[in-house]
This record gives sequence, structure tokens and C-alpha cells, in this order.
Amino acid sequence: MSDVKEKSGLKIPSPKKIRIAAFLGVMGPGMLAGLSDDDPAGITTYSQLGAHYGYQLMWVLLISTIALILFQDLGARIGVVTRQGLLGLVRQKYGARSGILSASALIIANIGTMTAEFAGIAAAGQLFGLSRYISVPIAAIVVSALVLRGSFARVEKVFFALCAVFLAYVIAGFMSHPHWGAAFKGLVLPTMPLNHDAIYLATATLGTTLAPWGLAFIQSYAVDKRLTRDDLKLLRVDVWTGSLLTGVIGFFVIVTCASTLNAHGITNITDASQAAAALKPLAGTLAEDLFAIGLIGAALLAASILPLSTAYSISDLTGRPAALDDSYSEAPLFYSTFGIITILAASLILIPGAPLITILIASQIINAVLLLPLLLYMFGISRDKRLMGEFRASNSMSVVYGIIIAIVAVCVGAMLWFSFF
Repeated sequence: MSDVKEKSGLKIPSPKKIRIAAFLGVMGPGMLAGLSDDDPAGITTYSQLGAHYGYQLMWVLLISTIALILFQDLGARIGVVTRQGLLGLVRQKYGARSGILSASALIIANIGTMTAEFAGIAAAGQLFGLSRYISVPIAAIVVSALVLRGSFARVEKVFFALCAVFLAYVIAGFMSHPHWGAAFKGLVLPTMPLNHDAIYLATATLGTTLAPWGLAFIQSYAVDKRLTRDDLKLLRVDVWTGSLLTGVIGFFVIVTCASTLNAHGITNITDASQAAAALKPLAGTLAEDLFAIGLIGAALLAASILPLSTAYSISDLTGRPAALDDSYSEAPLFYSTFGIITILAASLILIPGAPLITILIASQIINAVLLLPLLLYMFGISRDKRLMGEFRASNSMSVVYGIIIAIVAVCVGAMLWFSFF
């Protein structure tokens, strides 16, 4: 049957084409918020997980991906229903102090994570013989020009183009010839050594997959995209697809490092570029190049979205919500926040001897600690009938959210205990 029907000489799109067009119109918040979580900090964490423990901790990624699906779905729904960003709602429901404290922690964590994005660009560039003093400024100019000078539609198209680079990790995974049986066993059979490194990596995996800035971004982006309650069903497909792809990319990064680095006793990996370089003698130059290309694309995507998440949050918190289609004169705080975060993070990378690993670790710890109150705030908002109306979370889903929050609390508590006692 043809995809179009003719009536009175006019071509009428078929229901199938209409559904596809409707989905493409809604697609964006879930895909971008999900895949941007696979940033250099995330790739580094997944690389360490595979290099240190092989396939053993794959199940942590599975739990993290399930949590990502459920809470990004919740964040997108809250944004569409309330037409407000997360921190604006936190201030409205829990008071100005809670909003300011959350925003302060988010800004500190985002500066650290943004620094990690530029560190990923610098490290990947060096693998191709490009100095950080060239790659980092160019990247900062590119992402700033994209967001500060582009319309919403144009910016979103570039974001989607950057997402395609994650295919490099899938190819690298197959080239590493992993033990698929062991990978599946690690995915479904939870086991974990009770030591500091394992608990830290498990918590970091949860924190980097279910990143606080990603939760803030998806809610504000759904508002900026002007999605309505009628779009919620298609938006859910977008969120689930993006979150599942996030987990799939993480899976292939872990199996690549488990089947090459861990299998050959190379476990001392401190960043993703080291993992890429170590792949060369084990899986070939192409595998190294693919890993590095994926790292650059991931860093550029996250370096564009992370300061955007911060700008949305600050604007919402101050009661001056802004959108990408606004001009600078209409939203000076929004664009100034984006520019300041980008310039500050890029400058930190260019300081000789800057403690990049310390910054990365500190930002991930702050992210993990910040994640817990943000999830609690989202849980409270989801149960608020005044804010959510008929879209209020059901009792059964509230139990599921509570279980995930409890898991996060246990992980954060264990990480802090092993870190300070």
C-alpha cells in the first residue's frame, strides 16, 4: 500500500507518515539528555569499570540505565505538565533556601564536569597530535557559537548530528571480540567486591549515568521545545529510546575495556584517553581511533548541553525563564551563564599543572551527593496533585521511585563512608 493517499488530486500523507512526523517533532529531550550523559566523565567511569573489574560490575550499568529511564521520564513529564524547570519548581515548592542550595551545588558540580568535557577534548586531540592549547579554545568557540548564535531548530539538528558519533563505541566493542557470555552473566548476576574502589566505581556509574545536570536539562528542554500534554506518549518513546541508547553505549565501552585491558592485566586507567591509547596494541589502531573519535564527539555534545542545563536552571531559579530562540537582550542572564561556565571550564584546562583528575573525581562525588536531594525533590513534585493534577505519580510508581532513591542513598552513604572513615 502506498504511503500516501490521493483525494481530489491532493496527496494526503498516510497515518504511518503522520505518526513518524509527529514523533520527529517531539524527539529531542530524551535522546539528547540521555546520550549527553555518555560524556568524557561517563566514558572514563565505564572504562575504569571494565579495566578494573572486567564484566563483573555490568549489572550496575543495568540498574543505572533503568533508573535513568524512570527519572528522565518523570522529569520530562514534570516539565511538560508544569511548564517550569526543575530548580524553579524546587524553589516554589520547598522554598528559596532549598532552591539556592541546589543551584549552588549544581553550579559547582557542573563547572567540574564541564572541565572534564574539555579535558576529554584535550586528551583525545593529543592522541591525534593536536595540542590542548589549540583543541580546547576551538571547541569552546564552536560550542559557544552554536548555542549563542543559533536558533532552537538549528542547535537541535547539530546536537543530533553529534549523537551519531557514538556509533564508534559500538564498532570498537565488536572489534575487541568480547566474551559475550561473560558480559551477559555480569549484566544479570550481581556480585561486587566490598572495597573502596568497587563501591566508588559503582556509585560513580550511577551518578554519571543518572547525572543531576541531565535531569535539570531534560525538564527545561521539554519546556523550551514547547511540548504539550498531547505529546507525552511520543515523548515517552523519545525518553526511553535515548536512555536505552545511553546504556547500550556504556555497555560497549565496558566490554571493550574488559575484553582488552582487563584481559591483559591493564587496570590502571585514570581517563578515557588512556583507555583509547592502551587499545592500540591490543585491538589495533582503528579501535584506538574510534574510541578517540567517540570521546571527541561525546565531549562536544556534553560541552554544549551542560552549560545550557546550568543556564536553564539559573534562569528558572531567578524567575526569568529563557529559551534558545530568545535574543541576548531578551535573556541576558541565560546567555551570560552559558558563556561564563564555558570560559571558566576551558580556562581551567589551559592552566599548566591543573589537577584534572582531582577536579574530575571531585565533580563526580558532588554529582552523586547532589543526585539524592534532587531525586527526593522530584519525588515530592511528582506526588503533588496541585502541580501535577491527573499526571500525579501513582502509588505503585511512587514505590518504584522510592526503591531507586533508597539504592542511591545506600551507594552515596557507602561511598562517603569508605572515602572518609
